[in-house]
Amino acid sequence: MPSTRYLILFSIILIAALFRIIGTGLPNVSPVAAIALLGGAYFPKKMWAFVATFAVMLISDAIIGFHNTMWAVYGSFALIIGIGFLVSRNRTPLNVTAGSVAGSIIFFVITNFAVWYGSGYYSQDMGGLLTSYILAIPFFHYTLLGDLFFTAVLFGTVEWLTSRFPKLTEARA
Repeated sequence: MPSTRYLILFSIILIAALFRIIGTGLPNVSPVAAIALLGGAYFPKKMWAFVATFAVMLISDAIIGFHNTMWAVYGSFALIIGIGFLVSRNRTPLNVTAGSVAGSIIFFVITNFAVWYGSGYYSQDMGGLLTSYILAIPFFHYTLLGDLFFTAVLFGTVEWLTSRFPKLTEARA
């Protein structure tokens, strides 16, 4: 039987995941990076961070649609889970915020590299790579603000719940 802690974490993740499916109305604003960071920071058994994040992605991608740069998106989220592991050692607001910003930057760098590499939109040289990054800059602030917003909501919810219900802090194994 899953612990109350796991049920709460999965419930929060499920609610947040709905925003990926229904959308937020803003480009590049999604809760998945925050879900990955939260999973890495809070699941006592770290494999559940990967299971939760990739389940959200696979299910929502099945609804929204698959694409040829999924490897970069999923790889970015795996690295963000790793950042969550680091944040779990000391979950201060500064560390969580820094983890969220680092995750946004990692996602930007990796996914825009994949678009340059895997598409015919850009010349396959340094000029094309630079152009792909420059043209993506106007969308980065949406990613950054969305990641910070969802990270604040998800981490804030977990912290508020654990302060109200101390039993949720048990079973850190």
